[in-house]
Amino acid sequence: MQANVRNQMYLASETMRLLGKSGPKMSDADKQIIANYKGFLDKSTRFIPTWVKVAVALALGLGTMVGWKRIVVTVGEKIGKTHLTYAQGASAELVAMATIWGADHLGLPVSTTHVLSSGVAGTMMANKSGLQMSTLRSIAAAWIFTLPAAALLSGSLYWLFNNFTK
Repeated sequence: MQANVRNQMYLASETMRLLGKSGPKMSDADKQIIANYKGFLDKSTRFIPTWVKVAVALALGLGTMVGWKRIVVTVGEKIGKTHLTYAQGASAELVAMATIWGADHLGLPVSTTHVLSSGVAGTMMANKSGLQMSTLRSIAAAWIFTLPAAALLSGSLYWLFNNFTK
């Protein structure tokens, strides 16, 4: 029951967001009332519990501790046919920063690793140093299979927790 109430609150908030764009003409006072109520709903539904933040930070930290060398070698040495230069690294990082910043401001989800890998590939193409297609195919396959694998795993865990923790 609680999950359904939260979902209804979220849907009401999204409806209020769309009212200002394509809804009926409203006075400024009405718009302010709706904005205040939307803010109240958002505070109630859009939060991340502390334990979730800690668990995600630990998972990311442990994953980086275990796999950092493989990631660094792949991005720095295996995407192009030559080693990454300082200028290429700086260019790829600046483009990644701008892309992630832009996606954040548009509310779009992006993977920092995907963005940086693409930036490195772009610098290799611009430098005409060539790309290692086998590495790019492996990275692309990982990108394609990550979404369904994560969805299947999270759905399975949700089903397991939902059915066996009551």
